[in-house]
Amino acid sequence: MSGLRVDRLSYAYGAKTALQDVSFHVPQGVFCALLGPNGAGKSTLFSLLTRLFTTASGRIEIDGHDIGRSPRKALKQMGVVFQQPTLDLDLTVDRNLGYFAALHGLAGREARRRIDHALDRLEMSERRAEIARNLNGGHRRRLEIARCLIHKPRVLLLDEPTVGLDAATRAAITRHVHTLSREEGLTVLWATHLTDEIDDTDQLLILHQGHILQDGPTASLRGPQPLPDYFLAQTAQGAPR
Repeated sequence: MSGLRVDRLSYAYGAKTALQDVSFHVPQGVFCALLGPNGAGKSTLFSLLTRLFTTASGRIEIDGHDIGRSPRKALKQMGVVFQQPTLDLDLTVDRNLGYFAALHGLAGREARRRIDHALDRLEMSERRAEIARNLNGGHRRRLEIARCLIHKPRVLLLDEPTVGLDAATRAAITRHVHTLSREEGLTVLWATHLTDEIDDTDQLLILHQGHILQDGPTASLRGPQPLPDYFLAQTAQGAPR
């Protein structure tokens, strides 16, 4: 089964361990919420998944490609939205997407077709001529998600993509990405510390102090407890020793 696979991944900043023997598998077409408090290791994990950091400890596969042995093939199947915005704010929506398409060797009709499709999926078509700087926070995030779809990745990584947005905008963006996963068969890893962004049908990973505490369907894991209560109970226990 393709998707995203992590096996015994560890990473340390000097003497400080950030991740310890992290293992999980997100099958193709599954929306997986990576839930953890600030400082749990979510951003370190994303840095390793996107090869901003490297480590000799552990293995990462993206759509069946080992990122250590075949980084180009693995990264080609990945779309990423980082926590910090990476748009060129002085370009229009259309030019931001056109520039990204060119970086992936896309031009002409094929580039235009993919840009049109991505904008339509994120309900951004009517804003294509607007300067990115003039967009509100929610539409900037939609633009970043549209951009990461242009090269047709199989796996989407989103590192706390709703930080700083109001509740209604967060809900809309989360809904859009759930729909993408369901309708286009995309594997999604959505990092968050907010339980209201997670559906009962999602795969849930709870990361705390560099360890995976729980991995499974959200509804099954939380049982009769509300998810916020379950999450607090899990993280209060601390990481395994």
